[in-house]
Amino acid sequence: MPFPRPARHPASPADRTKRAVLAPESAVPALPPLVPLWPGREVRLDGSATYLRHTPPTGPGAEPALYVHGLGGSSTNWTDLAALLAGRLDGTAIDLPGAGRSAPADRYTLPSLAARVVRWLERAGSGPVHLLGNSLGGTVAVLVAAGRPDLVRTLTLISPALPFLDPRRSLQSRMVPLLAVPRGDLIARRVLSTIPPEELASRVIEACFADPGRVAEQRLVEAIEEIRLRYSADYYLSAYLRTMRGLVGSFLRAYLPGSRSLWRTAAAVRAPTLVIGGRQDRLVDIRVAPQAAWVIPDSRLLMLDGVGHVAQMEVPRLVARAVIGLLDEV
Repeated sequence: MPFPRPARHPASPADRTKRAVLAPESAVPALPPLVPLWPGREVRLDGSATYLRHTPPTGPGAEPALYVHGLGGSSTNWTDLAALLAGRLDGTAIDLPGAGRSAPADRYTLPSLAARVVRWLERAGSGPVHLLGNSLGGTVAVLVAAGRPDLVRTLTLISPALPFLDPRRSLQSRMVPLLAVPRGDLIARRVLSTIPPEELASRVIEACFADPGRVAEQRLVEAIEEIRLRYSADYYLSAYLRTMRGLVGSFLRAYLPGSRSLWRTAAAVRAPTLVIGGRQDRLVDIRVAPQAAWVIPDSRLLMLDGVGHVAQMEVPRLVARAVIGLLDEV
């Protein structure tokens, strides 16, 4: 099924979308070869523990930013990009419910995840933020920006998991049958329990990166430790599958009449937006990023050759230059 094309946008995506502007390389600071993970803390939101990592600003007048990770990810996915942007942004990365070090939740629908992000932004009380989301986090960020424009100054979407229906365009499609199986998390747990954390980490990196050789050895060690942490939590696989079920359900609704379509929601975003896609993305259809930049009115698009699903981890300096270009523009 083709992507929806709102009648008010008669031009093609390529004709209508602005190209992202890259700040000069000199705008991005030189950093140590490996930035340590940023420290975090728990806060109580909606009655449960939510974990947040803070990247302290290194420049005067830094503006608040919030980073939102993807399905199966965590706040650690933003370590390097947040460091590169610390001269401009006072950044916080959130672990969504049931992910990273955050406690599980009763619901894992996209609106409930967006509500958790809104709750933190309201509690932080720092005014509108620069909101950055990857994959599922990009979808959540779209909901937040459309529903609460007062909380979002700019929006950056990296491989946003917006709707597409061709399962051949995502390695995640192999997990979809588990969504229809009662207690599919138990089946997944039995299968995954036979795979060493080192091998699981290697598989995740291979799926997410176009060039796994770009991953520093220490980042692999951190990924293995995080996998051990996740699979030691009884709730993790259930939270993962229920979140995926909510995401897949939203994909199907996007092509039905009504106001719950994520593409219609994206068209309602008014914040200046940067959309970044990797041409070697194996998890989200590579046509999604150009479509998102076409649908969201005030958008800029950056498509990256030789880059996979997590550009902020694979080529953080290039992504930082694009974000700084957006900040300079607005």
